[in-house]
Amino acid sequence: MTMEGVKPIGYWLKHLDNLLERQFDAVLADVGLSRREWQVLNTLSRNPEAGVARGEVADALTPFWTDDRSDLDEVVAGLAARGWVRSDADDVIALTGEGRAVHADVAIRVRAVRSAVTEGLTPEQYEETVRVLSIMAGNVEAALASNGSG
Repeated sequence: MTMEGVKPIGYWLKHLDNLLERQFDAVLADVGLSRREWQVLNTLSRNPEAGVARGEVADALTPFWTDDRSDLDEVVAGLAARGWVRSDADDVIALTGEGRAVHADVAIRVRAVRSAVTEGLTPEQYEETVRVLSIMAGNVEAALASNGSG
């Protein structure tokens, strides 16, 4: 399937991802928070007081962090130095009271970014876009598996 003059899906995926990275940097700059740090805070917010096992945090972020997972240690150390997270002897990472407050403030900003990204789309259009991308990803995964590359 080709359409003359239409940029391919890969172009739009990379372009959108780069734009989102820049938007997150701009929106979070005054807090001194990176997109990765936000992702950790947001993952921890699912169980803010009891925390989340480090391995579960790493697994949740794997689709977003394509490079070395050891970066999680650096991000957690940076957040801990600010007093926003703590970890225990069982390697469970949790938000502190200050971390919960920062997360709540930043979550409002992130919702505004997400709203701006989907402006002009109906919920059905958004759901269909996600569905189509999911099918395309499944197709590539199946092709990689059949080639012995996945």
